[in-house]
Amino acid sequence: MLAEWVDLLLGYASGALDSIREDESYPSLMHWARHEGSALVGGDLALAQALAPELWNQTPLLREDFASEPLARPGPEEPCWCDSGRRHRDCCQQVTLPGPLPAHLMWMLSLRRWRGNTLRRALQFPEVPAQALLEAGIITAENGQPGRAQLILEVFFKCPDWCGMPEQSEPALELLTDLYQERGFNRKKTALLDSAVDHGPPFLRGAALERQCLMYLDSDDLGNARQTFLRALQTLPNAPALAWLEIMLLLHEGHEGEAKERAGFWYRRLSRRDDIEGEQLAFLEELAANPAAALAEQMIHSEEELALPLSDLQEMLGQLGPAPPLSLAVNAEERLEYHFDDIDIAHYEAWQGVFRAMSGDEYELEPGQDVWGHAGDWLDALLRHPGWLASPPILEELAMALTSRMGNLPWMAAPFFTPLHERLSQWLTVIERSGRRFLFAEGNNATLFRLGLALILGLERGSGERARTLAERLLALDGSDPLGLREVLLEQLLRAGHNQEAVRMSEAMAARQAGEEQQWLGLLIGQALALYRLAREEEALEILERVNEVNPYILSLLTRDNPRREPASEDTPLPGSRAEAWQYRVLMREQWISTPGALAWLTRALRTG
Repeated sequence: MLAEWVDLLLGYASGALDSIREDESYPSLMHWARHEGSALVGGDLALAQALAPELWNQTPLLREDFASEPLARPGPEEPCWCDSGRRHRDCCQQVTLPGPLPAHLMWMLSLRRWRGNTLRRALQFPEVPAQALLEAGIITAENGQPGRAQLILEVFFKCPDWCGMPEQSEPALELLTDLYQERGFNRKKTALLDSAVDHGPPFLRGAALERQCLMYLDSDDLGNARQTFLRALQTLPNAPALAWLEIMLLLHEGHEGEAKERAGFWYRRLSRRDDIEGEQLAFLEELAANPAAALAEQMIHSEEELALPLSDLQEMLGQLGPAPPLSLAVNAEERLEYHFDDIDIAHYEAWQGVFRAMSGDEYELEPGQDVWGHAGDWLDALLRHPGWLASPPILEELAMALTSRMGNLPWMAAPFFTPLHERLSQWLTVIERSGRRFLFAEGNNATLFRLGLALILGLERGSGERARTLAERLLALDGSDPLGLREVLLEQLLRAGHNQEAVRMSEAMAARQAGEEQQWLGLLIGQALALYRLAREEEALEILERVNEVNPYILSLLTRDNPRREPASEDTPLPGSRAEAWQYRVLMREQWISTPGALAWLTRALRTG
């Protein structure tokens, strides 16, 4: 019955609002109620007449600068306010509404309708009901109007009484955070979440901390992700969402065994509660059995339109057979070259017909445009033509696309990147056994190197040993390292605690760069950390001096907990810039945080230097 009343009320109130907006006249509204409105409430004239004054009293009027013009409620013996001519007790007072009449209803409907300057002026009105803002913002976002939804929800979250916010404000916080993220408003997103953490009630603070933790995970800032998770755990210790959040964090940190143990703990703990939904409990059980596989399946099915093709792609990759032979030839310098054959070319042309993202700069990892906007097209074509997976240029672009979407998710390594790695590994084995050099710049060799780099980045979180081995194999083939594999490999060595190897590799690269003007910042930072871990602090200090010469921002950014973030950009940062320093902070700071005493030592070195 309540649902029927809500539908009936919304229909009637919308019609009443149309009537009011024509001339903002109460007599006109009552004329509409008697002659048209009754049809919207099942022909009940008494109900139509009783509702109209109630709705009039809460309607914001443009001619009153968005204030209402409420009528005084008549006494029992006074003339009824519906202008029927009868006493109130004999007229509208006898009508019992079938359900509640929200006091903010007409404001909510008005906010959904107003556009442009009218909406902006209305949002400046000091007495806009908070519930109207909340509901209008959520509904507007769900109706595909992100700009208007953002305007409305921003006003809602400027409310001074955060602690009085209803529980509906949690999905509103999620919506506004998503809107900021989709529209690239990173500072606004950060400020909103910070405000919710600082001022919100526990349920809202917990939701904001969860989002902050995910943001840190996305940027690979595992130290802040861990701290934020612990704060969320203190705020909402029994929230089911924290279970999968902790498992994600542990997998990012490379603690697969602990992830499985904690998943089992959460399952046992939450299964004793009566308020946990069956689907949640089933997912927790899957997490406890195989955390990475459960998260991978969840992520795939959360892709909505892409869930089925991604699932089919996972199955197809899992069934890849032996790698087909490459078209290899020996050039005049006795080096090996790979060349596209006719089949490669034909397959690649067909693939490009649906993929439409030619790789631009040969050293660029990601395609020149967002290929996920039409991923349904190229995934469907790939599934219909499994033979395309025999073509290295197609595998290169597929790996690039998958890395751009899933490369920072450890649990996606096994289903998507490991099968592609196995195929490339078989090709590399053939090349290695030839005993000939294989250089990036010759023939179409770059395709295999770029495929390798994409797979290294896709594997490094979920299968670090495979990623390191692949990087070493590619460097052994061409030591000139045009793709910057040594920086990637150094970060992997530090993550695995292989400090002696990290020092040897960075020293070898420094010898290669002797006399060159541009030094590789990542190698220097990694070398300094590895030397510190090996208690070779004097040598580490010498490296820090060189780091400061190459980029004067990086040491300060490494030591500060919450520096100003650099805005996201697709452009390669300029050498020596703060943007370059921020890039390396994101890449390396977790290693410094996880090294006992390293940041304190670095801070002292910065002050005394």
